[in-house]
Amino acid sequence: MPTLTSLRDLVQRVPGRLDKLSNETAGSKPTPSGWSPKEELGHLLDSAANNHQRIVRAQLENNPAMPGYDQNGWVAVHAYQRRDWRELTELWQALNRQLLAAAEAVPDSAWSRTLTVAGSEPLTLQFVFEDYVTHMLHHLQHIGIEVDDIRSNAA
Repeated sequence: MPTLTSLRDLVQRVPGRLDKLSNETAGSKPTPSGWSPKEELGHLLDSAANNHQRIVRAQLENNPAMPGYDQNGWVAVHAYQRRDWRELTELWQALNRQLLAAAEAVPDSAWSRTLTVAGSEPLTLQFVFEDYVTHMLHHLQHIGIEVDDIRSNAA
């Protein structure tokens, strides 16, 4: 599956790119109410935690009903703005390695299994996983991380 390859590449290549941002740059907010790169990467940590649950439960349960989550609330609770950039980048890699392990365990026949998220219509596990990676690429690019070379591998 091309999206598995993309996530493998991201887990290997993105940390070095994130390390190029200083703690000070990562903490700068574009606007008073906008997320800093620290908060945006923190949002990706929260997304990884939630999507890991979805990938695991969709393999183990029939049609699990998964909750949504308050993205701004999660960012605030975790206080990403006050945390060290290096800590956040290491956590990003670790959480995505864990999510990748769960995704690599999905048998080909199980990618069509369905789940709901926050009362949605049924979504296939494949859609949820592909949407997760697309969402991550969008936010990494917004932070200023070059991902076009990785994105092209997903095509």
